[in-house]
Amino acid sequence: YTILSKVHSDRNVYPSAGVLFVHVLEREYFKGEFPPYPKPGEISNDPITFNTNLMGYPDRPGWLRYIQRTPYSDGVLYGSPTVENVGKPTIIEITAYNRRTFETARHNLIINIMSAEDFPLPYQAEFFIRNMNVEEMLASEVLGDFLGAVKNVWQPERLNAINITSALDRGGRVPLPINDMKEGVYVMVGADVPFSSCLREVENPQNQLRCSQEMEPVITCDKKFRTQFHIDWCKISLVDNTKQVSTFQEVIRGEGILPDGGEYKPPSDTLKSRDYFSDFLVTLAVPSAIALVLFLILAYIMCCRREGVEKRNMQTPDIQLVHHSAIQKSTKELRDMSKNREIAWPLSTLPVFHPVTGEIVPPLHTDSYDNTSMPLMQTQQ
Repeated sequence: YTILSKVHSDRNVYPSAGVLFVHVLEREYFKGEFPPYPKPGEISNDPITFNTNLMGYPDRPGWLRYIQRTPYSDGVLYGSPTVENVGKPTIIEITAYNRRTFETARHNLIINIMSAEDFPLPYQAEFFIRNMNVEEMLASEVLGDFLGAVKNVWQPERLNAINITSALDRGGRVPLPINDMKEGVYVMVGADVPFSSCLREVENPQNQLRCSQEMEPVITCDKKFRTQFHIDWCKISLVDNTKQVSTFQEVIRGEGILPDGGEYKPPSDTLKSRDYFSDFLVTLAVPSAIALVLFLILAYIMCCRREGVEKRNMQTPDIQLVHHSAIQKSTKELRDMSKNREIAWPLSTLPVFHPVTGEIVPPLHTDSYDNTSMPLMQTQQ
């Protein structure tokens, strides 16, 4: 593990390709750089956050991750360097922010990736640990305990931690903040010997069936991890790089495969002109002519084939026409009489007192009005 020693000086680290790299950004080394400077014996607990990026770019390299839970905890850079970056120095700019005074301090971390002689390790196993977060697993003592348990089960000569990935980076869900639940972490380790019989137990049909039914498989060596690490054996991944899988597949001709047609012959550059008149007739002229004929037929039926009132009267009996005429005449006479009649409003609906002076208002009807139209109610005295 590489830890910052000076703030404003460049720090060189030499990780190996394919091996887990961890760099801790401790807040203690930055507290003395922000005013007011603490006095001897005085403890300063300012909130400090870090920003890391590749020099000249807004983000870090793809293999390098960074995590800091709270402004009062240390930041951690971790990841697995790739072989493509061997021999190329990677400069990481580390900027510390004091959230109380808004002061900043910058430090450059120069990562010189070295090639490993025993890389890549041919046998790799990835474990999923449920009861750990990524920053807890990155601690040296915790990771050492896990590698010791794996070495006790696997019995290899060389064992290295290749990579550590949070379950959230694999599409996992954020756990509920109850019962101190953890998000989980994937740990990939590599060794130089084949997998032990204990690790091979996860490939048994019985354990595969239990995993498909969301039941915990029966692993004999699980008790060696259970005291500190809760392993999800259904998510373990075993990769054997010694078995070279041939990517070449012989093509067997059969149904669905076209025969060999020889070399491709492109069309000549001199193309003949094409007459589109027949296409015009088929797509536009013929449908338009059919629509016009249908329109003319419909217009003839609607306008030229009407029978008219005279023909209707000629085909109707005379007695029915007389009755119909009498009904129309009586209806017209009743409507004219209803328009000419005058009906006086009842006195009960007329105002009795003047709204301003309060005097009694005389009825609107004159004395010459027909006495036969009696009001519904008599005038109140």
